[in-house]
Amino acid sequence: MSADAAGYRAAVIGCSAGGLEALRRLLRPLPEDMALALVVVSHMAADSNGLLPELLARTCRLPVVEAEEKTPALAGRVHVGPAGYHLLVEADGTFSLSLDDKVNNVRPAIDVLFDSAADTWRAGLVGILLTGANSDGTAGLGRIRRRGGLCLVQDPDTAFADTMPRSAVNAGFADHVLELDRMADFLCTLPGARRSGQ
Repeated sequence: MSADAAGYRAAVIGCSAGGLEALRRLLRPLPEDMALALVVVSHMAADSNGLLPELLARTCRLPVVEAEEKTPALAGRVHVGPAGYHLLVEADGTFSLSLDDKVNNVRPAIDVLFDSAADTWRAGLVGILLTGANSDGTAGLGRIRRRGGLCLVQDPDTAFADTMPRSAVNAGFADHVLELDRMADFLCTLPGARRSGQ
């Protein structure tokens, strides 16, 4: 594994069609001693009124918040990108929101988050690509790999929509292809993932 000297520090997660259930299944088992900052971007309608953090918080043991401009990505917390904005991670680990043009015909775009996070956390970053019906996230995973990070992709055969994870696998950007229900356990084994050092 290519974690930096301090281990992994953050995980960025992207999904689209079928994403709510996939996120619930990924996040629900994560323990309260997680040390990773978790950052989520999901394709959603601009008028969804911030419902995703609320829905995820119902089954997640970690605090779930909507990412806001200039706020830091905190360890042991799930940060969800707001609808209608690209979400970026700045060099100092804070978030910025952008109304720039759509990327891959969507805003928020997974590639935008993955690209900026790769430049910030480099070998301390885990990129996770889940179910989805387009190729958003593939190029971003490639950038994460080039910066020394680790790339996890949902097994396309188990995804609600297999286009997104299959695109990443076909591009050769998946370090591990995992069934969704194995991802949480795998994350917990990574260096630096838990405060207890487990």
